[in-house]
Amino acid sequence: MAIVAGGPHPYFASWPQAGKDAARDFHLGAADYKVPQSWSLSQQNDLIESLASQGYNAFLVFPGDPAGSRNVVGELVDQGMPVIALAGCLQDPSKAAFCFATDTEHSAYLGAKELIKAMGGKGRIAHFTGFLTDPGTALRINGVKQAVAETNGSVELVQTIADIDAPEPAQDKINAFLATQGKQVEGIIATAWIPATVAATALRKIGDKRIHMIGLNDDPIILEGIKDGYVTGTMLQNPYGQAYIGSYALGKLMSGCKVKTDAPWLKTPQTTHFVDSGTAYVGASDLANYQDKMQGVTKDILASFQQKYLDCP
Repeated sequence: MAIVAGGPHPYFASWPQAGKDAARDFHLGAADYKVPQSWSLSQQNDLIESLASQGYNAFLVFPGDPAGSRNVVGELVDQGMPVIALAGCLQDPSKAAFCFATDTEHSAYLGAKELIKAMGGKGRIAHFTGFLTDPGTALRINGVKQAVAETNGSVELVQTIADIDAPEPAQDKINAFLATQGKQVEGIIATAWIPATVAATALRKIGDKRIHMIGLNDDPIILEGIKDGYVTGTMLQNPYGQAYIGSYALGKLMSGCKVKTDAPWLKTPQTTHFVDSGTAYVGASDLANYQDKMQGVTKDILASFQQKYLDCP
């Protein structure tokens, strides 16, 4: 099987090892990580088609586009090659078996709630987020807006800056925002990896511990920021667990298991067949054992996965 990313990005850093571990633990022929040279739907589609011609016969795919990736996924499934959407969902209807990803809307909502709590329930916040082609970006924007709306006007979302999940645009736009509007906000939430690290770096550089910040993932820059008081906390995702459990599930589908129609699927704005790969908040008091949280989540999901979601012969 092939584990195909959307493009080069630190989020996928644990996927190669997760695939190797899954191939060993679940006796798979291979679970190889593959990535297109850039964030291009056509490049990803070309890569997938090339892998299929090379003998890969099952795919975990981060959709380059929630609608635009459906055709290539449909072609794979029509040829008997099962596909699971990983870390981002396809827009229904699609022929993917299901989507296994972070509930990005819920994670952003929880992160925004933590930020609002740290701000004392009032003030102004800015939201920095990812590529507009990322299936999760619109959901993250919705999650933050929902948390703000629940304050009934006590918190104002002054700006959402999207499409900055790459170093140059993130640095340009975040630094410009802090220079011109930083004194007018009490909080920042960053719901994509690179904006989170850039914002944490910028706050440290200007020595600002007044602005509360919630980041995303466990990049060392974020964790050091929490430790030193420049970052309030971060929302963990589970990229290793996604690729590890996704490989397990794909192996089961290859061996004759079928997806249950009556499984406890979650519904999102994109799909009715969603499995949450887990999320957790990490603040200063959690730093010592934060990795245990997601390892526990992965073990719990794996332990009941077949029973919940698969019918196996």
